[in-house]
Amino acid sequence: MQNSIYTIARIAEILNADAKLIDSEVVIQYLVIDSRSVLVPENSIFFALAAHRDGHEFIKDAYAKEIRNFVITDEKYIAQYPDCNFLKVEDALEALQQLAIEHREQFNLKTIGITGSNGKTIVKEWLYQLLAADYNIVKSPKSYNSQIGVPLSVWQIDADHTLGIFEAGISAINEMESLAKIIRPEIGILTNIGEAHAEGFSSKKEKLTEKLKLFKDSELFIYSPEYVGEVSAKDLPGKKQFSWSSKQTADLQVIAVEPIEGNCYLRAIYQNREIECLLPFKDKASIENGMICWATLLALGYTPEQADLRLEKLSHVSMRLELKNGINQCSIIDDSYSADISSLAIALDFLNQQNQHARKTVILSELFETGRDDLDLYTEIAELLLQKKVNRLIGIGTHIARFADLFKFETQFFDDTNAFVEAFPGLQFSHETILVKGARRFEFGRISKLLTQKIHDTVLEIDLNAMVGNLQFYRSKIKPGVKIMAMVKAFSYGSGSFEIANLLQFHKVDYLAVAYADEGIALRKAGITLPIMVMSPEESAFEAIIKHQLEPEIYSVDILNSFINALSDYDFDYPIHIKIDSGMHRLGFDQSEISTLTGLLKDNAKVKVQSIFSHLVASGEAEHDGFTQQQIVRFNTMAQQLLEVLTYKPLLHIANTSGISRWPEGQMDMVRLGIGLYGFDSALPHNRGLQTVMVLKTTVSQVKTLEPGETVGYSRKGVMPHGGKIATVKIGYADGYSRAFGNGVGKMLINGNLVPTIGSICMDMTMLDITGIDVKAGDEAIVFNKEHTIMQLASDVNTIPYEILTNISQRVKRVYFYE
Repeated sequence: MQNSIYTIARIAEILNADAKLIDSEVVIQYLVIDSRSVLVPENSIFFALAAHRDGHEFIKDAYAKEIRNFVITDEKYIAQYPDCNFLKVEDALEALQQLAIEHREQFNLKTIGITGSNGKTIVKEWLYQLLAADYNIVKSPKSYNSQIGVPLSVWQIDADHTLGIFEAGISAINEMESLAKIIRPEIGILTNIGEAHAEGFSSKKEKLTEKLKLFKDSELFIYSPEYVGEVSAKDLPGKKQFSWSSKQTADLQVIAVEPIEGNCYLRAIYQNREIECLLPFKDKASIENGMICWATLLALGYTPEQADLRLEKLSHVSMRLELKNGINQCSIIDDSYSADISSLAIALDFLNQQNQHARKTVILSELFETGRDDLDLYTEIAELLLQKKVNRLIGIGTHIARFADLFKFETQFFDDTNAFVEAFPGLQFSHETILVKGARRFEFGRISKLLTQKIHDTVLEIDLNAMVGNLQFYRSKIKPGVKIMAMVKAFSYGSGSFEIANLLQFHKVDYLAVAYADEGIALRKAGITLPIMVMSPEESAFEAIIKHQLEPEIYSVDILNSFINALSDYDFDYPIHIKIDSGMHRLGFDQSEISTLTGLLKDNAKVKVQSIFSHLVASGEAEHDGFTQQQIVRFNTMAQQLLEVLTYKPLLHIANTSGISRWPEGQMDMVRLGIGLYGFDSALPHNRGLQTVMVLKTTVSQVKTLEPGETVGYSRKGVMPHGGKIATVKIGYADGYSRAFGNGVGKMLINGNLVPTIGSICMDMTMLDITGIDVKAGDEAIVFNKEHTIMQLASDVNTIPYEILTNISQRVKRVYFYE
């Protein structure tokens, strides 16, 4: 986030900080809150924020990245780094926000503030497209809308900008006031008020009231009456209001919504006359977001004719990076719909999370409409790519090629996308991670398609942001200092291997756990360096376990003796994990074996007990709380017997996902987080507070109309006595969609309609009864998502979410998204 007008001494003055300065004239351009994301360290200042992890823990990492300027709340670090500038404040987050407030006050640009439950980012990006011809715009990168994201967004403002578009998101009361002070929106836009982040509010009215605080000093407020029903008209913010609606009287009253060949034609009443516009979208969410943008253009004084011309040119906004399997064992990061300096930095951080390949390539188009001098822009990009250890740049566009000398590593340039496509057969891509990032006009989707393995039309989408959100949810529940072991066994519950492990390693979990040695070996070969526990070590795999520095679970005297024998040629204390059976009666040492175990471990120089653990049987079920308490007591008793003969203190752990939620006294030294990462916790009603991580989708192959009495599928199990329509979709029991879902038991979502299966599930196909619904070949069918949940599917066939997830076949391609 670039700025060039503040010295460290000036920032100390703004923050009223207790300053210890080695060099008071250092110019600060970048605000850093993540030690893993550093652009220009000599001009950066690191804020040690108190979030799920204490930011002071990462001062060492930031220092290693050559940052020498810090905002802290704990003065003990000053003496540890005598060559650094330190600003001590009461609250690092308040300091970050105060600096943004001061920066915002230096500029008199027009500002649009956007809030709501959904659609904020899309509306912001579309307004950027609609207004870029008239303004030099600064906007929130991606969805930077939090207490941290908003100040980082506002910090981008410089003297050349004439319009700012910033989004603000909140999850609890008393959060919006600080964001309002930072953004100071002249124009306010409310998107909608839905259920997102509802857990932080006692009611929908409370959430709405909090969100409207963003606009209390705005000149203009743009809204739909449907979303402000709990607030009286006299209490609406803004000196002026502009309303839009498709259901009631409004300044822009939409009276017709007509789909036309993939587009949508809208008619409305505005200033007592009928007007129209064409939106190049047909889905419900895009139509609503388009209406908001239509209302905004009119409220800003554009004529209906001008608005129509601009709206019909809107283009799709992809806010997600996609991680896919590529040709020749490559990994492809597809961010082919946008290119600007802020989103490039975010994409490069994601690129650096990937450890499966040593070589990193970036395919980048030239950048437009940045409002910056080209030499400065491409100098910064060159430095950024170098700092992120990119090995090769392939530049697309004549403009970027003019600055080829700035890039001090392997480069290749093409005039346009067509030139790259023509040259593609002669280019070498193998065993590397490739980031594809291009401005929309370059149609980089063509490049991504060339590099990506052909994807089976049935796809499991994994939302990595949601997984990180779930990780942070559980981090907020554990006590300071308690470590996290993340379970990535069984192909990470069906979601992936190194892709998930890379994410967890980047977000600093302490341990990983796999079921078998080959899973751990695959992670090691993909560059995972975290400690990895193997829960079912086989004697035949001991040599490989030692070679790849995996740590076995030891659950019996025989296994312990065999592993000690396997260490006969080694001198070091090899880490092992002792499993105690406290009541599961699956694997582990019983009370009767503890004395034998202590004898084997006492003074044994070959092994070191890294942890002692057990497994709760029913931590999420209240009716078994007495048994759970007994397990914890039994485990502590047996573990204490082992601790008495050891000369060091291993980690103790017994809490699984539900144990974290319901048994804080069972957290001990470490917790094991499993299915909760993926959005399921039997201890939480309706998984409250967790996010949906996975969506399984397929496509319609063919639609048929059947006569009364005709049957569907094998053994004529599907009967249509009155006739109707069926759709055949590309998923079957070989993909993991169980035969138990046949004959109407299972359902899928098509075009927003929940439709039942008909007939038996085939190996590669399933038939759905779509009678009365408009469906065509190529339409998407959702097997499960956040509306039609895995919990529902599991209930339909009397099983558990684990089985649904782990049954998804490896031939179903995994696509990973990161916002």
